[in-house]
Amino acid sequence: MTDSPDTRTPMTQAPGTPSPVTRDVLMTLDEARGRLLARLDGLSDAEYLWQPVPDCLTVRPSGDDGRFRADPRPGRDVSPAPFSTVAWRIWHIGADCLRGYDRFFEGGVVDSAVDDSRWDWPGTAAEGVALMTEDWARFRARVAAVGDARLVEPIGPIAGPYGTESYLALALHALDEVAHHGAEVAVLRDLYLHGMR
Repeated sequence: MTDSPDTRTPMTQAPGTPSPVTRDVLMTLDEARGRLLARLDGLSDAEYLWQPVPDCLTVRPSGDDGRFRADPRPGRDVSPAPFSTVAWRIWHIGADCLRGYDRFFEGGVVDSAVDDSRWDWPGTAAEGVALMTEDWARFRARVAAVGDARLVEPIGPIAGPYGTESYLALALHALDEVAHHGAEVAVLRDLYLHGMR
């Protein structure tokens, strides 16, 4: 964590604030989000779609209607996994992960695996970052609404084969996805900005 203990939020709980576990999970989610968005500041469309090697997974026009779609994820048995652009990684963080996890919450999308619209993704950097930010806000609100007691209990039948996992495990998995893909995005930006193009 970046804050020293004397500058962090006090451990006492004020009325209307999240309970301790939820508060700390949300704080960590917010820190990861802040780092990623800071690294995406000023992202150009050229960087967004830059393919440092041939045949990258990316976001590409899907026809003459001006829509863009993300390339499908490769199977787990594909080795080595295809390289992906900043655009594809932002799509993966936003729609594939954070939006996809909505199906694990009451009132969420029942099965995002069959929701064809999740493959639609903007072809410009500003729109892609904005949509990922919306997906982030929705996921964060879902976690905040669960509360401490429910956060550590099994999700239940709504999660299908993941029903024995907790919402805390889901939030930590989301953090892992954002952290490692966010780091990949940052390295790609560094390579592009330092002339590897």
